[in-house]
Amino acid sequence: MTKERLISLDVFRGFTILLMTIVNNPGSWAAIYPPLAHAEWHGCTPTDLVFPFFIFIMGTAIPFAMPSKHFDYAVFNKIIVRSLRIFCLGLFLNYFSRIELLGLEGIYLLLIRLMITFAVAYALLGNFSLKIKTYLVFGIFAILIILAYSQIEAFQDVRIPGVLQRIGIVYFFISLLYLKTNLKTQLLVAASILLGYWIVMAFVPVPEFGAANFEKGTNLAAWLDNLVLKGHLWSFSKTWDPEGILSTLPAVATGILGMFIGQILNLKIQLTEILKKIAVAGFALLIAGLLWSLLFPLNKSLWTSSYVLYSAGISTLCLTLLYFLIDVANYKKWTKLFLIWGVNPMIVFFFSGIIPRVLSSITIQNPEIGTEQINLQSYFYKFYIVPIFSNPMNASLTFAVVYAIFWSLILWAFYKKKLIFKV
Repeated sequence: MTKERLISLDVFRGFTILLMTIVNNPGSWAAIYPPLAHAEWHGCTPTDLVFPFFIFIMGTAIPFAMPSKHFDYAVFNKIIVRSLRIFCLGLFLNYFSRIELLGLEGIYLLLIRLMITFAVAYALLGNFSLKIKTYLVFGIFAILIILAYSQIEAFQDVRIPGVLQRIGIVYFFISLLYLKTNLKTQLLVAASILLGYWIVMAFVPVPEFGAANFEKGTNLAAWLDNLVLKGHLWSFSKTWDPEGILSTLPAVATGILGMFIGQILNLKIQLTEILKKIAVAGFALLIAGLLWSLLFPLNKSLWTSSYVLYSAGISTLCLTLLYFLIDVANYKKWTKLFLIWGVNPMIVFFFSGIIPRVLSSITIQNPEIGTEQINLQSYFYKFYIVPIFSNPMNASLTFAVVYAIFWSLILWAFYKKKLIFKV
């Protein structure tokens, strides 16, 4: 039996998903305010905090979702099924634009892609019995992996890692860790991961490149990605992946630190005492991250150990503020917008990635150049948003905000009808 939802945690999740939607959908990637862009390599912008926020929140929620810490085969099955459902949702996003059938093109191919997408979404988000969920998710996972290595041209370089894929993997490991160990062991595991990752990245020579380093494309994590997943990595880098294999280990530590805060929030003590404890933990993590960054730079793509502590510290302090306002001071009137986003994160994660792909695949005649075609997303942005603004960054941000408003209306309708889609 799950414990009553913590509103401040749902609000924090909603804020994170809303921010993710805005930063992922600018009108133009060439016109973005610096805080809404990722750091070029070392460093950490507000946008670089979105992903660790979500993993941290997922970890914080685990003690609320599993208060009894009961573990048996059925519980293990639920964990692996949920992990694979999350993984497959993310993996399918990489397949959407590659689906081909019988030489179809244009609107007919798009309709086929959408039919397959809704079938996959229903299979992975539908509320079936655990047995049916198990068959469906293992079947979908097998099909996607077989296609990736089938030598079919459309899929031979499809990306396998991704944001949801990493979230699914982290969820699997930290859930088992929470159910099978105590807090002391969990923190020891997190510390071992962070120290071990730093040692490996800082001191182990990189085959084919030489000395250990933290540079783009030549570090140990990049080498391992290219060795194991060659041809199935991020299209912008080709030879390494920001959600790669080795860097997923410290992401597990991010989830563990979230569980640590979640267990403090579950203590049977006064709310003000809980508030003090998480505030102290937040400042401690933040300072530790900044100090470690002097040796191991903050870096999202590498998910460095300093980045883990730094982002966990900021996550904790954000949650501290929300916990004070909502749960201690009982000031909740402003929370509804974030709640409607926070209770339905997976439907947003998945379909907010599908919609731009759909709009980009539908083309019409360009009103300015009759011999050229323009996709619907670019058409709406160029002819309805850009003319309003003299500053292109304002236009780009407005497009993202309009897209977020569109999703807010959908999520409000779901919230009113009590429709919550869970993996």
